[in-house]
Amino acid sequence: QVQLVESGGGLVQAGDSLRLSCAASGRTFISSYAIAWFRQAPGKERESVSAISRTGLSTYYVDSVKGRFTISRDNAKNTVYLQMNSLKPEDTAVYYCAASTVSRIEYWARNWARTSDYNFWGRGTQVTVSS
Repeated sequence: QVQLVESGGGLVQAGDSLRLSCAASGRTFISSYAIAWFRQAPGKERESVSAISRTGLSTYYVDSVKGRFTISRDNAKNTVYLQMNSLKPEDTAVYYCAASTVSRIEYWARNWARTSDYNFWGRGTQVTVSS
């Protein structure tokens, strides 16, 4: 069983920064998985934010966060990060990290934003950005 724990959320003002962490616990080696961040605002569907391949060589972002968010991973620390800069009120949501066991890299690269391709999810961390 893969256990993921998010942390780093909080209440900030527009323009501020936060760094979210997604740590794998127990006997989980996060290096075995492609990892993505998703978010869900009240009354809205869960949406993709960013993803990183197992090696960290490939990263993906939705257009709304490009240039502001950076995903990275430290497999030695069993952790994936999401650095969020220039936060906007519309970034307010619960942020979830998720692990994918899809083995075909090309398939995952084309479909990284699909929630159905992620087998394991954390419980989320709240990010609130005030205007």
